[in-house]
Amino acid sequence: MEKNIAEQGATARLGSLDVMRGFDMLWIIGGGSLIVQLAKTTQWGWLQALGEQMEHVQWQGFHFEDLIFPMFMFISGAAIPYAINSKVEKGTPKKQLLKKILKRGIILVLLGILYNGILESGFKNIRIASVLAQIGLGYLFAAMINLYTKSVKTRLFWILGILTGIAFLQLAFPVPGYGAGLLDAEGGVNAWIDRMLLPGKLYGETFDPEGLLCIVSAISVTLMGSIAGSLLRGNKTAPGKKALVLAIVGFTLVLIALILSPVYPIIKKAWTVPFNLLTAGISSMILSFFYFAIDVKPKTNKIIPHVLLFFKVIGMNSITIYLGTRIINFGQLSRFFTGSFAIFMGDWIVVLGAIILEWYMLYYLYQKKIFLKV
Repeated sequence: MEKNIAEQGATARLGSLDVMRGFDMLWIIGGGSLIVQLAKTTQWGWLQALGEQMEHVQWQGFHFEDLIFPMFMFISGAAIPYAINSKVEKGTPKKQLLKKILKRGIILVLLGILYNGILESGFKNIRIASVLAQIGLGYLFAAMINLYTKSVKTRLFWILGILTGIAFLQLAFPVPGYGAGLLDAEGGVNAWIDRMLLPGKLYGETFDPEGLLCIVSAISVTLMGSIAGSLLRGNKTAPGKKALVLAIVGFTLVLIALILSPVYPIIKKAWTVPFNLLTAGISSMILSFFYFAIDVKPKTNKIIPHVLLFFKVIGMNSITIYLGTRIINFGQLSRFFTGSFAIFMGDWIVVLGAIILEWYMLYYLYQKKIFLKV
């Protein structure tokens, strides 16, 4: 069985990536809010502790919520070998693939500006930086590197170069008027570059968490994902061993990040090197779990296929639901049906209702085979 999976891996779509993407998106479209509301309603200590993990840290440190964005970039990178390398092997000209890569990156930047409300508020004081722009540009550069490099070793050098450059700028570059080594929202090199070069409104006024240096730094996470994708797509290693390698590498990256963190803090809003290593490491371990559970082990439990479908439906239309929750007020729709129950049950029922409405919309699109692809 493992041999068959290895042979199929070079051409087939990897099911675990779709499921993992859906798992990731669930927290964005209401999963985190559901836990927060349940914690408020029940006042259970363990649930309150879990609810705290569903909020971003103010600056330095790490919560589960801080993993969601970089994990999506890691998954985006893991899909690159399946989307790009397979076409190269079939003889598709690289110039043609480059056009598609550039198109995807540009469309995601434009969708990010749309998400920020350009049609609602116009160009005045619009924010250019966005989550979608960072995903798009991270994919663009990682895919280009993947397209024009022949070995994983070369991509490792790119990762090392990016992380070294980011570390130098954040720790050693003397920011005019502030000096070197500041990692705060005003005197840090990220904030200084954003104020000088980033057009439009800054999310944090003095900095932007999806600013220019953050984008460059995050490319390393997407590239690390692409290496994971190359490992999974290859047929020289047994599937079970692939899962083990992902878990070991992930654990090692997490360990390195924690060792560095006392002197080089984990800061999501600045995408510091330890933050990149930590989130890529955790993402690698999660991918290891999903790959082993979905693509390696047979699905004998009757419940598992339904769980996988739940996540897959979300994962295969991730951009659709991300934009959809910005445009459609699912919370208000849910409250129309559940508001009377929320009076005595708590607002968690409203959040749950919104998730159900979102999922069934995606399920309709899934059944009709309608997917927003860029």
